[in-house]
Amino acid sequence: METTQELDILEMPLEGLAAYWLSIKKIMDARKGRAIIDEEIANTDEPYILHLLETAFSSLPPDMIRRLTAVKRELLLEDYGRKIDLMRLAVFAIASGENPRITLVRMDSKFAVPLMREDTAFEMATAMFDAIRPKGVDLSILLSVDHKLKADRLLVKLLFYVMFARREGRQSLDRFLPHMGSRFFSEGVSLAIDNFEADFLAHHLEGIRDQTIVHTGRKMDMALEMALAIRDKLPYDDIFRIARTYML
Repeated sequence: METTQELDILEMPLEGLAAYWLSIKKIMDARKGRAIIDEEIANTDEPYILHLLETAFSSLPPDMIRRLTAVKRELLLEDYGRKIDLMRLAVFAIASGENPRITLVRMDSKFAVPLMREDTAFEMATAMFDAIRPKGVDLSILLSVDHKLKADRLLVKLLFYVMFARREGRQSLDRFLPHMGSRFFSEGVSLAIDNFEADFLAHHLEGIRDQTIVHTGRKMDMALEMALAIRDKLPYDDIFRIARTYML
């Protein structure tokens, strides 16, 4: 079974997610109880999987579980899409040499209310210039960006990258590529470093964003059906059939 650190509904392949639920089924059958569910609830941080563990194996009726899961699905996909879009805007800004103040305004437009005051955002992003200088600092923690970060922290880190590229030139970001975390963001920055046009990158990354969200939604749907099938004590082979339905 995948470790807690590896559970990430957005990044993990569909086959890996199917294997996770099939492992749950095997262990439940072997132990003849729900101890594995309680263990996973205690050790899982992935929000959608945790939601399924907490609801699908509760006393809630199936129709309510489906309604609640639909809400969780919508909220998470909206959050993931927004955060990926923040990364897309940052890549566009890096490629175009955009004024960071304009970039911040673009990012703020993704929220009903700005996450923080402009001066606060720039103070925090500017502070990162000093934070990366000491020898031995863990850049993979300091500079890593991904969809799991809180939106305000993600915004500040992305603003730092935009400011750094504006001051030092986009090629200067090359040394940070191994520490960026998100494959979506690092690949976008890599293309910007290679002088791909900003408008092309914005369109290209928009397409990847949309496909990522669609594929993640499909994985969520599969996980729900597999969890409910396990709850209903369907045979292992039937649960495997459910998983195969979502695979080419």
